[in-house]
Amino acid sequence: MKDAKSILDSLMGSITQMSGGATAGGLAGKARSTWDGQSSLGKGAIAGGLLGVLLTGGGRKLLGTGLKVGGAALIGGLAYKAYEDWKAGKPATIEPGPMALPQPKGTAFLPDDSQSADDLAARLLQAMVAAAKADGHVTPEERARIDTQLASLGLGAEAQAMIAAELDSPLDAGRIAALARSEEEATEIYAASLLTVDPEGAAEKGYLAMLAARLNLPPGLVAHLHARAASLG
Repeated sequence: MKDAKSILDSLMGSITQMSGGATAGGLAGKARSTWDGQSSLGKGAIAGGLLGVLLTGGGRKLLGTGLKVGGAALIGGLAYKAYEDWKAGKPATIEPGPMALPQPKGTAFLPDDSQSADDLAARLLQAMVAAAKADGHVTPEERARIDTQLASLGLGAEAQAMIAAELDSPLDAGRIAALARSEEEATEIYAASLLTVDPEGAAEKGYLAMLAARLNLPPGLVAHLHARAASLG
């Protein structure tokens, strides 16, 4: 998908702009007001429409991190850090204080050439939309809001079609796992999914466990990914 990396970066950038410096809790309150008191797609989604789909409980937590990198760099850096620590045999512990993420440019986690970067970003976006459905609650009203925001974001026909198609597809961890072409990409797809959901929700836990199994991720690597994600907030 052309410009998929820019779309992923701009969606996460929109989250930062929309926060206006608010804390995660304050923005959650703004989201509840925006939704006129209705529950959103995931637990504690930070806003309505597409942003609420792509960044629910996990995404809201990122607001307090102060990280100034784009979405692709954030996901790639987190996945790379977890992967390298796991391979080095380090313990999967939550780091106190702000965590500095590496920028693995030129690796499988953050490709240099634009075509490879866009291709990976498109698959990460697809994984994020799928994960956002894990709690099983997408009402017709919520879908209408999503469609409205899709049309207003200027994402392009291809991106809109991919997101709409994923929203309409049955939740299938195996289909999302098949997007990975290497162990590194499997790690990154899981990281993107993990950052999209509330990992403490029962349905979300079940989906993440199924996704990890279908991606053939070792339990130790999964533990590192969860520890690195927890260290962000």
